[in-house]
Amino acid sequence: MDVYGLIGYPLTHSFSKGYFTEKFKRENIQKKIYELFELKDIAEFPDLIALQPALKGLNVTIPYKEVVIKYLNGLDAAAEKIGAVNVIKVNSGKLIGYNSDYYGFRQSLEKLIPANYKGMKALVLGNGGAAKAVKTALDDMQIPYQVVVRKDENNSIRYEKLTDSIINTHHLIINTTPLGMYPKTDTLPSIPYSALTSDHYLFDLVYNPEETLFLKKGKEKSARTKNGLEMLQLQAEKAWEIWNL
Repeated sequence: MDVYGLIGYPLTHSFSKGYFTEKFKRENIQKKIYELFELKDIAEFPDLIALQPALKGLNVTIPYKEVVIKYLNGLDAAAEKIGAVNVIKVNSGKLIGYNSDYYGFRQSLEKLIPANYKGMKALVLGNGGAAKAVKTALDDMQIPYQVVVRKDENNSIRYEKLTDSIINTHHLIINTTPLGMYPKTDTLPSIPYSALTSDHYLFDLVYNPEETLFLKKGKEKSARTKNGLEMLQLQAEKAWEIWNL
């Protein structure tokens, strides 16, 4: 029985297990299972690998997309460029890191924004592992962006520095943080929502709940909105493709 799974912490609600379990059933993919491996510390990762000799592939979620890299034997070119991993392929005892978040995000974003998006500028809320794939995709799409964070970091601004004029000139706003995710559905990024208009596009990497407070407040201002479900589905299919290369 080939084993696939997800590492992260916490894994209170996993998209991946349900998705792959249903995929295996729907497509009659036999002798394969998908498990959740909740790791309270990334230092537990080598023990997990040692205890799972049938492991063929892993997905990686918050908060380990960056720190897991030091445990891998190599990265593909895209993951190396991004600096974060959300897919690990186990091949003859070697652990190779990939990033399918980039693919999923870009494909999903291109369906939300206008085809003539040149000239659009973005705000990227958060600067963790998921944000790295988002920023690389925006770079490749030639969409300039400003990163917004809670604490001072290079090339970023803090939430309290966001003004109406910044919102007015950045029509794409992407939430890469877990704010608003189940079970903490009453949380949201601290931006001046009153400045949003029908010219804005809000993309939330969170998919549960279907409509976060971030997206709800955008919709109240007639902004176009999209959650992270399609992105997750696309990246999951890309992960399966990677594991079966």
